[in-house]
Amino acid sequence: MKNLHTLENVAIGIKEGYVAWVGLMGEVKNFNSKQTIDAEGKLVTPGLVDSHTHLVYSGSREKELVLKQKGASYLEVLNNGGGILSTVRSTRDATEGELVNKTLSHLDRFLEHGVTTLEAKSGYGLEIITEIKQLKVAKELQKRHPIDIVSTFLGAHTIPPEYTDNASEYLDLLEETLELIKEDNLAEFVDISVEKDMFSIEEAKKYLEWAKKKGLGLKMHCEQFSSIGAIDLAIELDAISVDHLEVTSHKDIQQLAKSTLIGIVLPGVSFYLGLQYADARNIIDNGGAIAISTDFNPGSSVTENLQLIMSIAALKMNLSPSEIWHAVTVNAAHAIGRGEEAGAIMVGRPADIVIWNAFNHMYIPYHYGINHTNTVLKKGNIVYERV
Repeated sequence: MKNLHTLENVAIGIKEGYVAWVGLMGEVKNFNSKQTIDAEGKLVTPGLVDSHTHLVYSGSREKELVLKQKGASYLEVLNNGGGILSTVRSTRDATEGELVNKTLSHLDRFLEHGVTTLEAKSGYGLEIITEIKQLKVAKELQKRHPIDIVSTFLGAHTIPPEYTDNASEYLDLLEETLELIKEDNLAEFVDISVEKDMFSIEEAKKYLEWAKKKGLGLKMHCEQFSSIGAIDLAIELDAISVDHLEVTSHKDIQQLAKSTLIGIVLPGVSFYLGLQYADARNIIDNGGAIAISTDFNPGSSVTENLQLIMSIAALKMNLSPSEIWHAVTVNAAHAIGRGEEAGAIMVGRPADIVIWNAFNHMYIPYHYGINHTNTVLKKGNIVYERV
């Protein structure tokens, strides 16, 4: 991750939506083209990949910000009708059409900030009907929007209030739904929150083993608040990623670094909630791979601006520009099963490309808080252009 392959004075040839040629500018005279895009003096990169978002939901929770400023804890907010259960109520009440219309605006913002592929989790239903509704909305959005959407079933986001004393019974209900999800191609991955006050290691193992038998990939929300052995379980079950990692121990970091897991770190959550940051520096220095994501959601990271998250990673996690670019392109693509399609400009791959109003790759994490995007191409077509 410390070494980023960069070239200067380069041209890219695109044919029928795919990268057909990459070479020096001096060689361009050998080709005929119907259209030319002048990127002189600009940075050109693969489209960004946002590998962890909670894209589909209804409602908003701006009133909670004031409560937090007054010192209210997460549980106090929850007990006053806020928190995740507020979003669950709104999402249960919303129609599929309402969710589609709301989410399209979020996708537009992602695209404007250079994201061409993202993962979208369910998790704001906490019951079968709404969880399926969220996944269907994501599938419909894939038809309507140029961004590629990879869906993850997160029915086990947290324990619903009606199952507080019997989380295993709730997971049994979710298990019965996995067959339908696989058959209808509603999700590629299954995720679960493994924390001290959420789902246990034993519960998660049984649930994820069932998902794996159904042919679904595995992910885990873990080690945000407590470290209870989730890394060992993820390695045992051959999960593709472990996400959050704010409280991961040095021992677990070493285990993670030796594995094929990608650790998805979410600096926007730590920034927004005032929590400690995941030790991404130590993971990389031990030889591990990380991805960086917005964790876009209505409660703890309310932003579609992955560029801002890149700056936070530089300033608060002490990551270099090269490491950050790996974490939002090639590594992020691998973390959602798109490692052979997204995250790199290579002959034969879809021409998902961003042209930036920047001199070099170091400039974007350095100049924080604004949108540096000039032009976004998705499969060779211009899908966003700064006016």
